Amino acid sequence: MEEKKNPKHCGACLTKLPIFKSLSEEQFDLVNQIRCRVKFRPGEVIFKQGTAMTHIIVVNEGLVKIYLEGINNRNLLLRFARPVTIIGGPGFFTDFRNHVTTMAVEETSACFIDINTLSELIKVNKDFSADLLKWVNTHTINNYRKLIELTQKGMHGRIAGALLYLSEEVFNERNGDIPIKRQDLADLTAMSKESAIRILKEFKDEHIITVEGNTIIINNKQKLAQISTTG
Repeated sequence: MEEKKNPKHCGACLTKLPIFKSLSEEQFDLVNQIRCRVKFRPGEVIFKQGTAMTHIIVVNEGLVKIYLEGINNRNLLLRFARPVTIIGGPGFFTDFRNHVTTMAVEETSACFIDINTLSELIKVNKDFSADLLKWVNTHTINNYRKLIELTQKGMHGRIAGALLYLSEEVFNERNGDIPIKRQDLADLTAMSKESAIRILKEFKDEHIITVEGNTIIINNKQKLAQISTTG
């Protein structure tokens, strides 16, 4: 982990986030001046579940994963996050604890923003408060959708849906190539690694995908969508 000092007027990543657009110039400068940019290597933990929540982060380079640490060392991978994304959690304004673990998957750069500063801005800027609430509610809706995916689809449907999500929302710039570890795919779909590998082999045998090491290549997106819907 490497900490970097920032030029006073660096902050282009913040301007890309709707949540910060309602700040006045003075308020934006305040956030920009107190933020701290940190670089992480693959596998380094950014937030640890159960620790004190003191900051939110804005991911401006790389890729991170957000997951729940569950029972018997099993994880539930909630989502991946690419730039430019803000990551906080339900601990803000409740128990001030991190309820998820956030880890760098690739070389990642993130800006830490003190939650005390955000709390003060919420008190004085109602538009910022509304934008923050909208952001929280959006992620709540996404978690509801994931709950439906995990509880009302079979394993084939879950794997198909996960591959579509990874292709369209996480690795969309790679033309269907999905570089992902099998354990991460299993954690994303709430199944064992062995089950995930077995279903991938079935998809491969049916020429729906091609597998090259840790990279999965989608050959038939229409078929995957069908399986995701009916699975």
